[in-house]
Amino acid sequence: MAPAGWRTSAAAIRRASGKPLALLLDTTVLIDALRGRPAAERLRSARELGEAPPFTCVINVEEVVRGILGHEREAVARFLSALRLAPLRRREGELAGSWRRQFASRGITLSQADCLIAAAALGVGATLATGNPKHFPMPELAVEHWPIGS
Repeated sequence: MAPAGWRTSAAAIRRASGKPLALLLDTTVLIDALRGRPAAERLRSARELGEAPPFTCVINVEEVVRGILGHEREAVARFLSALRLAPLRRREGELAGSWRRQFASRGITLSQADCLIAAAALGVGATLATGNPKHFPMPELAVEHWPIGS
């Protein structure tokens, strides 16, 4: 979890404004939801409150599909089809590359996938829901920590 005061919690913004924020679900959250862990309940609750379906991006789709078992294919396809897909265009690629270069100049290595996921979230104005907030240190990105398996 991010240190106190590091960023304003997306959940706090949502509570204060009374308006739901768009979410982009990272792979850790998608897997937890597919496994019926607490992320699944959080997503069900959001749907019942009438919130728009969350986003994901093609990077997350690839990561989930890579790990599924044959008998899970249909359920995973149904789940993923209920999500909105955040596009990855040239501007997201440029932003991801810029972050990798900036952080590398300070000795911090960020993965290409994580930078593209973060850029996709920003591109659609979404808060990134992830079990790995330390992978997303970009100051302009709103990150909501959804602890893995809890």
